[in-house]
Amino acid sequence: MKFFSPERANALIPKLAPLVEELLEKRRDLAIKLLENDPALRSNASLPGTRLATPRSPFPPPRFGDLKSEIVRLIHRIESYGCIVKDIDLGTVDFPSTRGGEAVYLCWKAGESAVEHWHGTDEGFAERRPLK
Repeated sequence: MKFFSPERANALIPKLAPLVEELLEKRRDLAIKLLENDPALRSNASLPGTRLATPRSPFPPPRFGDLKSEIVRLIHRIESYGCIVKDIDLGTVDFPSTRGGEAVYLCWKAGESAVEHWHGTDEGFAERRPLK
């Protein structure tokens, strides 16, 4: 496992930020498509000419495999740098590190200019604390 100093993690932010933004965009697109195709939310699902699956439709429900594959590809690409994608809804990324001899995660969220927080390995975003 690769360990990061705050400086090393911050050096990656310019590379990671566009990838995380793309991941957030793909995640939003998938959520929208899933909602648009939810039969419970569609009042016109059985109109003639509609190819969306209905309970008695011969067409299989859409799976959005390409979009899901893109999301997985982006996660793998981000994690290839040695960090961990923690939340694709918030856009949080953790960097394995040490603090006072203990294993911790440096925590960065999309939109932040730098890695300025950390949390324990058994904690999450809600428990993060400032580095300084």
